[in-house]
Amino acid sequence: MKKALKRHGPPAEITTDGLRSYKAAMSELGNTGKQEVGRWANNRVENSHLPFRRRGRAMLRFRQMKSLQKFASVHANVHNHFNLVRHLTKRQTYKTARSAALAE
Repeated sequence: MKKALKRHGPPAEITTDGLRSYKAAMSELGNTGKQEVGRWANNRVENSHLPFRRRGRAMLRFRQMKSLQKFASVHANVHNHFNLVRHLTKRQTYKTARSAALAE
């Protein structure tokens, strides 16, 4: 936090969840008045159970945006190709679609 504040300057507001350690850190940095805390103020923190958090952590491994974009474009095509939503289809339909995907 100190490094970000030093590099980018003081923000107008800092959105966090209700964790008490954030309040202590904000008072130590002198940003107590700028802290925004609310139930839906920071959905990324409050909805940490959502699957996009898992994908977000995986994307942090990429050092360059270019390599991330290459991976994401290929991954989306392959994932959509093989993600056949098994629980919504009959077995025979699933097997036919899977065979077609593998053949392609």
